[in-house]
Amino acid sequence: MKMHNNVFEVLQRASSFLSAHGREETAARLLLQHVLQTNYSGLMMQMQEQVSEENIATFEEMLQMHANGTPIQYITGVEEFYGRTFQVDESVLIPRPETEELIVGAIARIEKLFGEGDSIKLADIGTGSGAIAVTMKLECPQLAVTATDISAQALATASKNAEQLEASVDFRLGDLTEPIACEKWDVVLSNPPYIAFQEAEEMSLVVLEHEPHTALFAEEDGLILYRKLAEQLPALMNSRALIGVEIGYTQGKAVAGFFQQHFSQAKVEIVQDINGKDRMVFCVIDE
Repeated sequence: MKMHNNVFEVLQRASSFLSAHGREETAARLLLQHVLQTNYSGLMMQMQEQVSEENIATFEEMLQMHANGTPIQYITGVEEFYGRTFQVDESVLIPRPETEELIVGAIARIEKLFGEGDSIKLADIGTGSGAIAVTMKLECPQLAVTATDISAQALATASKNAEQLEASVDFRLGDLTEPIACEKWDVVLSNPPYIAFQEAEEMSLVVLEHEPHTALFAEEDGLILYRKLAEQLPALMNSRALIGVEIGYTQGKAVAGFFQQHFSQAKVEIVQDINGKDRMVFCVIDE
């Protein structure tokens, strides 16, 4: 008997397959949309249409990869962030929705601190896929944006994203503030590695086996890079400036303490994400 291969049936089989392998069934839909180069509504309208043998073969290969643990974003090579499509590969962390909240908070504070001022210099330290730097440039075109990373591969991915999304960003290779140390800055943002090494056993294998460990883990219980940033940034910030970092949900007091220690006159605040967890620390300098 010939097996029917319309979209509905292919999707049903794929969802059952992923479910049996302990994966989210919705991944089947996302992967099929990618193979058929359509969106959710487009897929819904094609439910009774036949899927070619070639597309089924591609789709089944992707399903197997995901069942084996590869994140969907690394299979499709893309992730949505702040309404835009970013290229991702295993050299960069997959952008998270929480980081969108860092952008929202930063934009609100930039407007309050600088008004409509132009030529505001912003640095994104540890840019990864370029999600923060590119988004800030596109949302606030008046910013002069520089982005750094210690990984040349990550910078290559970030540069591709900037080019595709038509964002003018100056990319620099180096560790933390090293590539930006010869200048003064108005805004510095960072989403550095902040997971303590001992937390690895609690983490999903999907993340551990595929996302770059240099972008996930940090020494001193995940706090070393915040401490270094707080120590290094006072010499690099203008007298009116903003620093914003994403943090792990248990790190608010420690990270805020670092910045308050080194910017004693600044307003330092811990901000929660949409889930009510400590997620950002902002340091507003207005001497």
